[in-house]
Amino acid sequence: MKYKYLPHTADVSFVAYGKDFKEALENAAEALLNIMLDLKRIKKEKVATGTITIKESADGADNLVWYVLQNILTHVDDKKLLAYAFQVDELEQEKGKELKVRGKLLFKKLEKDMFLLEVKAVTPHELTVEKKKAGYEIRVTVDV
Repeated sequence: MKYKYLPHTADVSFVAYGKDFKEALENAAEALLNIMLDLKRIKKEKVATGTITIKESADGADNLVWYVLQNILTHVDDKKLLAYAFQVDELEQEKGKELKVRGKLLFKKLEKDMFLLEVKAVTPHELTVEKKKAGYEIRVTVDV
């Protein structure tokens, strides 16, 4: 399972899973995109794919997740991108230094409206990154 949505009173919460932090971050991005867009329809379209590079750095894994997801949200919202995935190209942390990530936001060049729900923000409140025996779990709440 890549991710699952959790019950929440007013917003949308989810937990994303991965065998490592990289995979969990990619799955968290997909869970966010799946709230906003009809990913199944977008992935089926046989049209050109575009990419936008996303680079972020942070003093911890939770802040890095927040920065990356908020960056993705901003690109999708501002440019009305029909994004369907985020692929991590590089993830590094030198001992005692910031975590850094570089990846690609993948989108399809379509003139169709495939937006489902407006996400206002990724909230840092309740955002957690945990290393478990089976891998990583990222919990996120988004303001809708």
